[in-house]
Amino acid sequence: MSGHDQTTADPGTADLSHPDLKPSGTLQATQPTGHEAGHGAHHGGQHDGHAVAELPHATMRDYVIGFVASVILTAIPFWLVMTGTFSAAATAAIITVFAVVQIVVHMIFFLHMNSKAEGGWSLSTLVFTIIVVVIMLSGSLWVMSHLHSNMMPQAHELSQIP
Repeated sequence: MSGHDQTTADPGTADLSHPDLKPSGTLQATQPTGHEAGHGAHHGGQHDGHAVAELPHATMRDYVIGFVASVILTAIPFWLVMTGTFSAAATAAIITVFAVVQIVVHMIFFLHMNSKAEGGWSLSTLVFTIIVVVIMLSGSLWVMSHLHSNMMPQAHELSQIP
């Protein structure tokens, strides 16, 4: 058992040598002061050789733009369905396009996903996820299509069944 690993229930036996450990045996959060507070800024986002993740900052303006865009991207397809302006197939295609655009709006304005967030890792993870989903969906559809064509009896075969 290490000096900081506490598995006993008795707080009187807690190792108080840890600088952030309260007498009750729980850790307390410490706020950096002086030189420590600006340490990351002075050393280019580095702290003891480790990169510090830079989180994108959002303003109220960004949230309002995202909200208004989401409302518009929801209202237009709703209006298209209610008025019946286009055929059912065209309306479904338009709604699909609006849905994809709305997903992008949510990722940019609410999830703050861009090439700068987390060093680009969140965006590259998203791209990898999309690739995997496309491969799985297309493979599943391909397998089901071939199973359907190879396993289902044809019309001329149905007439031969007694």
